Amino acid sequence: MKKILTVLGWVIGVVLVMLLSGLAYVSLALPDLDDAPALQVEATPERIANGAYLANHVLVCVDCHSKRDFSLFAGPVVPGTLGQGGEVFNEDLGFPGTFYSKNITPYGIKDWTDGELFRVITTGVTKDGTAIFPVMPYTHYGHMDPEDIKDVIAYLRTLSPIPNDVPKSEASFPFNFILNTIPVEATPVTRPPLDDTLAYGRYLAFSAGCFECHTKPDAQGKKLPGMDFAGGWEMSVGNGHVVTTANITPDPETGIGNWTEEVFVSRFKAYADSSYSPEPVVPGAFQTIMPWVMYAGMKEEDLKAIFAYLQSVEPITHKIEKFR
Repeated sequence: MKKILTVLGWVIGVVLVMLLSGLAYVSLALPDLDDAPALQVEATPERIANGAYLANHVLVCVDCHSKRDFSLFAGPVVPGTLGQGGEVFNEDLGFPGTFYSKNITPYGIKDWTDGELFRVITTGVTKDGTAIFPVMPYTHYGHMDPEDIKDVIAYLRTLSPIPNDVPKSEASFPFNFILNTIPVEATPVTRPPLDDTLAYGRYLAFSAGCFECHTKPDAQGKKLPGMDFAGGWEMSVGNGHVVTTANITPDPETGIGNWTEEVFVSRFKAYADSSYSPEPVVPGAFQTIMPWVMYAGMKEEDLKAIFAYLQSVEPITHKIEKFR
């Protein structure tokens, strides 16, 4: 018996050493990605204009990196806070820790090179080599055209600097270890031409976060297989209320299979009308985190391409209770 206990003790000891070694490797050696590229973005008027369009109306960087007023419908950006960061994503909202959006005005990124910004946007690895939480969908941005990413960087450099020092994000155990395993090298593509409607629409649907928000994740944050664009991601809007992302597959009963292109486009453009003013939301009334006012500025041809692509994906019957 004594010999068995001795052997068992050795086995447990070896397992513990292996476990601690694995955790040390994940914590200290990962993420193991290439250094930030030696990149200098030329701030041409064309780059800045396209970057402004992407950051405000497609990638909607300003959605998370500004202060939003959720006393109004769809939480429009509070004037004077564009890019200041500081928005909180914590356990109350279903996140494994407390994460803060960074200040992306020149005040917050003044010490970052263009290459460091490019790497963090496309791989999720910061200037000091640490991983950020993928509430910013860098896994999708890493599949974008590098020229689009450069345009966004050029635009961010033009924002008004806002002094706002953001706290450090902290992941909970064991996600603080898992987080380091998420970043991977970017696999960039060339943006498809507008006349290749389905390819261009797919490019936008992933870049603009349609897939990210309208595909339900599992408990570990991975997207559920076979549920692409079928909605179901529950998100807290405070006071015990939950909004659930919609099914945007072409299923005729529970998705947008009966929608026309005109209906789809007008659903967004209604918030771009000069007469539209976000209405106050009384406690308990329907609220959404969908940044309608931001997406409303998307070009009609881009919205049409997204609609065409969504109509081509697999229809999935998945009934959604949008608000409870």
